[in-house]
Amino acid sequence: MAPRLDRRHFLTAGSIGAGALLPAPVSAKQPASSAPAAQFKLGIVTYNIAAGWDLPTMLRILKTTGLYCAELRTTHKHGVEPSIALERRKEARQQFADAGIVLWGLGTVCEFHSPDRQIVEKNIESCKQFLQLAADIGARGVKVRPNALPKDVPVPKTLEQIGKALIPCGKTAADLNLEVWVEVHGAGTAHPPHMKSIMEHCGLANVGVTWNSNKTDIVNGSIAPYFTLLQPWIKECHINELYTDYPYRELFTRFRETGYNRVTLVEIPQALEPAAGELLLRYYKALWNELTRG
Repeated sequence: MAPRLDRRHFLTAGSIGAGALLPAPVSAKQPASSAPAAQFKLGIVTYNIAAGWDLPTMLRILKTTGLYCAELRTTHKHGVEPSIALERRKEARQQFADAGIVLWGLGTVCEFHSPDRQIVEKNIESCKQFLQLAADIGARGVKVRPNALPKDVPVPKTLEQIGKALIPCGKTAADLNLEVWVEVHGAGTAHPPHMKSIMEHCGLANVGVTWNSNKTDIVNGSIAPYFTLLQPWIKECHINELYTDYPYRELFTRFRETGYNRVTLVEIPQALEPAAGELLLRYYKALWNELTRG
């Protein structure tokens, strides 16, 4: 567990210092700020800021900081896993309802790029188990990922394999009135044209992508080409440190322009104790409010 950050430490730490809290300037490549008001909301991925928080602690912090929802990443202290019994599933669902926090989804490490068919099938079955869990606890979908382009396998073959492996997952999700979100993730596989190919090989309306705010999204300082490429499939979005040079103001403006009405989920790689995490999320939300304003 990371050491506790007191107020002075928080405000002087290099990665989240006071200067870092200033909004990034609007570049000439960014769209005008006359877009409609934002319809999307702010939540968290428990990776990794809340990795060590139990469910009551996490829900309390989300409520006090005014965040909307959570995506529960597998293996974290919240304990919401396919192994839990039905009674515990009902209890977790009720905890979210009582707190007034939306259980947005489950973040898995299911991946389908391996040349070994048995590994792919194992991941498909794991995804189906998470989908049933999501249905039982009231989540809206399950996040999966590609993670690599295997050596000595033609890239188009791997992309087709991933896309087709998503079909049984998507059909199970449809039967449960859920979605599958494929994170724009992994060495090579995060290339947006490759993600487009994966989506086309799958071809199911309830299977889309998690925009992941990667450096590889950016072309000549703008996300415009790749955002346009993947926009028809964007069903959720992960965001990270807002003080970086990633063009978040442009991303949020494009979300407003396209009527995106889902979520942007804070994905902070550093695990924090609850008090420090709550403080960070208060600052984070203030900056997010500014950047989404245009």
